[in-house]
This record gives sequence, C-alpha cells and structure tokens, in this order.
Amino acid sequence: MSPIGRDPLEALRTLAFSENPGLQQSAALYYLHMSQHMNISLPVEHLEPFYALLRSADLEVQQMSSLSLVNFLLEGNIDKELVVQMGLLEPILDLLESEDATVQCNSCACTMTLAVSESNREAIGAAQGLTPLLSLANSYDPRVQQNAVGAILNLTQSEKIQQVLCKEGALPVLALLLESPDSEVQYYSCAALSNVAANVQYHEAMLRPSNRFLLRTLISLLSSSVDKVSSQACVCLRNLATSVDIQAEMVAEDVLPKLHALLASGSEDVRRASIALLWILSEHPHNQDTLACAELLQSLGMLLLAHKTDPVIVGHTACIIKNLSLSKNRQRIIESPCVEGLLQTMLSTNTEEDSLHYVTSCLAELAKQGATLHMVQWMNEPLTKCLVRLAGQLEHTEPSFQAASIIQHMIGHEKMMLLLKRHIRDIQAYLKNFLTHREIRFQQLGISTFCRLREDPEFLLEFRESQMAKLLEQLRQQTEETQELLRAAICQEDS
Repeated sequence: MSPIGRDPLEALRTLAFSENPGLQQSAALYYLHMSQHMNISLPVEHLEPFYALLRSADLEVQQMSSLSLVNFLLEGNIDKELVVQMGLLEPILDLLESEDATVQCNSCACTMTLAVSESNREAIGAAQGLTPLLSLANSYDPRVQQNAVGAILNLTQSEKIQQVLCKEGALPVLALLLESPDSEVQYYSCAALSNVAANVQYHEAMLRPSNRFLLRTLISLLSSSVDKVSSQACVCLRNLATSVDIQAEMVAEDVLPKLHALLASGSEDVRRASIALLWILSEHPHNQDTLACAELLQSLGMLLLAHKTDPVIVGHTACIIKNLSLSKNRQRIIESPCVEGLLQTMLSTNTEEDSLHYVTSCLAELAKQGATLHMVQWMNEPLTKCLVRLAGQLEHTEPSFQAASIIQHMIGHEKMMLLLKRHIRDIQAYLKNFLTHREIRFQQLGISTFCRLREDPEFLLEFRESQMAKLLEQLRQQTEETQELLRAAICQEDS
C-alpha cells in the first residue's frame, strides 16, 4: 500500500478525473501541498492522476499540477524515466504551447529536469518537443526563457538531438541569446553551443565565413563578470579551435589579452578553462611567437607557483611552455619564472598523475635546449632528491626517463655535483636498472650518464667498487652479438 494511503489515492483519482474544475483544483492543490511540504518519494500509482490534471482545461489546475510536478522532479521524489513511461511527457509538452507564462515556465522546467537521461532526451525529440522550446527561448518572460534554454542545454547532450536542433535552426537562436542581459540565459546558451561545438561536423554552420558573429560574441563573453559565463565561453572557443584559420581569427580578435587576464581569476573553473584554451592555441607554430611574450610567460610561471597542486593547471601549463620552447623564443622562457615554477611543481605532484609526465617532459626539453645553467640555480636538496627518486621509479616509465635525462644534462655544474653526491647509492641503483632495461633509449641514457659522472673522482671510486663495470661489459657483449647477427642478416639479404 502507498505510504500516503489507499483512500486518499482513490479520492484523488475521483477528483482529478472529474469534469468539474473545482474538484480538479482540489486535487491539484493537494499535490502542490504534498510537493512543498512532504519530502517523500511519490509512489508510482500517484502519477496517474497527473495525466488528467495536466490535461485539464482549467488554467489554475494546469498551473498548480505542473508546479507540483516540477517540485517533485527537482527534489528527486519521482523517477524521471517513469514519468515518461507513464505517458506524462505528451501533456507536459502540450503545455509548452499554453498562452499562460506560468504554465509555460513550469512545463519548460519539467522538460529541462526530465532531459537529464539519454532515453528521455530521445523521447522528447521523438515527441516534437524541440520546436516549442526553441520558440519559448525567445520569450519575453525571463523565467520562461531561462527554463526553455536550460531544457535545450540538457537536450544538446545527445548527438541525435544536436542534429535535429541544428536542422530546426537552433544555432542562430542560441548565438543571439549570448547577448541576453540575463547571465543565466547567457550561460545556458553558451553551454549548449559548447556541446554542439564538440562535434566538428557543425563547425562550418557555426562559423560561416560571411558571419563571424558567434566567434566575436564568445570572445567578448570572456570579459563577463559572471565566472561561469566566461568559463563556458572558453570551453566553447576551445571546442571550435580545431583549425589554424579559426585560431588565427581568434588571435586577430584579441583573444590572448582576455585569456591572459583570466589566468589571475579567483575561480578555479575559469583558470582551468582559460589555460586549456591557451594550450590549444600554443600547439600551432603560427601562434607561438605571439604567445611567447614576456607578460604571458611571467603569468604562466606565477600560475605554476600559486597552483602547483592543481593537476589541470600544471599539466596544461607545462604543455604550453614545452610548445613555446620549440620556437625561437626559448630564451624568454629560460629567463621567465616558468623554470622555477616547473621545478617546484615536481615536489607537489603525485607520481600517478599525468601532469607529472608533462612537467618532466617539458623540463627535459628545456635542459636539452640549454636551460641547465638557469635550472641549476633553482636546484636544492629536496628537488635533487625528488629527481633521483623519480628516475628510480621505472614503473612510471616516462617520468622516470625524463627525470634521469634532466639529471644527465645538469651533470658538470659544480653546485649540481655537490647535490648529486648525497645520492650516489640511489643514482647507482637507477643506472643499473637503466643498463638492463629492455628499451635502448634507457640503456643509452644510462651509459651517457655513467660516462659523465665517472669524470668525478668520488663517483668513479663508487663505480669501481660496484658491479657497474660488469654490467657495462655484459651490455657490450650483447651489442657485439647483435651487430654480428645484423651483419649476417644484411649479407644474406644482399646475396
């Protein structure tokens, strides 16, 4: 039996299915009271009377029943998919075409809440619910407009619905709504466009050469005082920035100064979204000279130092710096706080995180390009210990290799040699593992590191007392055997 009781249910059915508007109002008022004051799950049998109430010709009944259904849905007291299965979607969508703003508002809110599952989204699309929602997205009532655009946003999470929306003319509607004075409407429309922009097939329609309104409007929204709007504009621009031409247009529209300003935002979402877009822009050589200005490099270095435990910030920033280091502007990077920021993040980054791979890879690239002198000035005992420890963790292949590469490039500097001597045993241990590693690059790095370290008397003495010479001899024999086999194979091929 329903926890609300069998007798009240029978009475509700009688009232709801009555042709008397006054009796229907009583049933609708009862449901409204329940939705506002009783935080319990509504039993499935109590959904049946809603069909009659939503279908009522009485405006007050429509208003109260649709509002109570919104309340139940928002509180999670009704199974959203069950609402559709019970046949309530059709009367909800019919109410979208009501002339009453309150009913429109409530039915849009119901649709928005129901459109959180894929099956419900498909059901809404199949029931022709998109056309009235697009119409209400232009409503002069701010509540109706918010809920209509919110429903469209949830629906754009379905690729099938995206296709239908684009055919129905949703793109220009959503683009114009970016200029709404209501920040909620701006956010919903921007997020909906971000979802569509994640699909490259719609980029041509979104960015027609004759009309760059969308691109310019999104860039202007980066300066929004509402964090979630500026953050979502970054996401949408990032999804659109798939070609060199579009990126060039973004840069021409002064996107970089706006992104630079967002790096200092107090919002984590804004910082993360802006650094992700900068990373995309930094991948193309055409943008690298513009990006590698002293001001931005200063900000990137400070960003690393301030947010060294944020894996998203650290990972993307390291990738940007590495991309820029491949251009002719690497000297600017070496002279900026970026090197210090990258080194300091190693002390705070978990070995399991991908961001550590990006940091060590970036530092290894900078070391290879001649930044070692600048790197050594920031080196201290904790950083040296961290590098040696990472080099020894072969289960994390890339960070291990890159850390050892950084060490190898810094050998020879007096300060670095003093720091490394405190870790002779650990260095010797990882070199042994490198020399016996199945990957040739590890073997080669192990040999080159050994050769450079043995120039120091203390390391030479330690190496003599260990099994290093024996390992090197074994490696030499294996190499000679491999060379002989190769010669034989080549001769056989020639003959």
